[in-house]
Amino acid sequence: MTSIRKDDHIRLALQQSEENPVSDFDRIRFVHRSIPNNKEPISLQTNIAGLELDFPFYINAMTGGSETAKKINAQLAQVAKQTGLAMATGSLSAALNDTTQEESYRIVRKTFEEGIIFANIGADRTLDDARRAVEILNANALQIHLNAPQEIVMPEGDRDFHLWESNISNIVKNLEVEVIVKEVGFGMSRQTAKQLIQLGVKTLDVSGRGGTNFIRIENARRPIALEYLDEWGLSTVESLMDCYALSDKVDMIASGGIRHPLDMAKAFSLGAKAIGLSGTILSLLHSGGVNYAVSVIENWKDELHMIMLMLGISHIEEFGSCDLILDRTLIRW
Repeated sequence: MTSIRKDDHIRLALQQSEENPVSDFDRIRFVHRSIPNNKEPISLQTNIAGLELDFPFYINAMTGGSETAKKINAQLAQVAKQTGLAMATGSLSAALNDTTQEESYRIVRKTFEEGIIFANIGADRTLDDARRAVEILNANALQIHLNAPQEIVMPEGDRDFHLWESNISNIVKNLEVEVIVKEVGFGMSRQTAKQLIQLGVKTLDVSGRGGTNFIRIENARRPIALEYLDEWGLSTVESLMDCYALSDKVDMIASGGIRHPLDMAKAFSLGAKAIGLSGTILSLLHSGGVNYAVSVIENWKDELHMIMLMLGISHIEEFGSCDLILDRTLIRW
C-alpha cells in the first residue's frame, strides 16, 4: 500500500509541475544598481546545519519506498554527484516500516559516495527511528518534516500529532547530526518558528505554498475531494517575511515554488541562507533525463553569479543588503 501511495505522489507531483501557478516571487523586484561594485570575487558558498555547501541550492526531499522511487533516487543522486549539490531523500518512513524498502534510499549514498546527504523522517518518529534513518544513508544531517494538512486530507493519514513537539525536542537534543525541521509546502509562520526555536531547532525550511501541493495530491486520491482546502497555507514569500525577524536566532532555508535563480535571489534577500528544490528538479529529470538536469543546474550557477554581479555583491549573505520593491499585497507582512 505504501509503495502504491509513493508512486501516486510522484505521478501527481509531475502533473502539477506542468502547471504555471501565480507566484508571490513575481510580486518582488530588486532596486537596480547602475554602478555595481563587487569588491571581492563572487562566491556561491553558504553554511546551513553546520555544513558548508559549495552552492546555495540543493535537491530537496522527494521520494523513496518503491521501485519507481528507487530509479528516481538513483537519477537524482547522479545529478547531485555531477553538479556537487547536496541532496535530501524523501521520507524514510517506508524503510523504517519495511526493511525491504531500504535499498530505494541506500542507492543515493551508493551513487553519491562523498556528497552531502540529508535523511528525512516525519515528526511522529522517535530518536531511535532518527538514528536508523541516518544510518541507512550515512547522512550528514536529518530533516524532520511537518505535514499535518497532508495527513488530515490523506484518506489513510494520521490524525494524532500530540507527540510531535516532544519527538522533535528529543531528536534535536540527542541526535549525532544536525537537524533541519521543514514544512512540506504549507509554509511556516513566525509563531511556529518560535515554537521550534524553543525546542532547540537551529535550522528551518519554511517550504511554502507555490510548488508541489500535497493537499491537491491527496484530494486526487480521495473518493470525495476537499477542494476548498487546495490553497491552504502560507506562500514561501509570506513565510520568509513573517519569519524574517527571527533570522538572527535560526537559519532559514527557502523551498516551495522556486523556479529559477531570480526566485532564489529574492529568497536570499528575504533571509534565506539556502534554497531547496524538489518539483523543479523532478520536472527537469522527467523532461530530459540526468544530462539535461545537470546542464540546467550548471547554467543556474552561472546565472546566479550574474545576478550577484548586477547587484554588486560577492557573498550570499549580502543579498540582505539589497533594496526591494514589494507589491502592495505583501506590505502587510
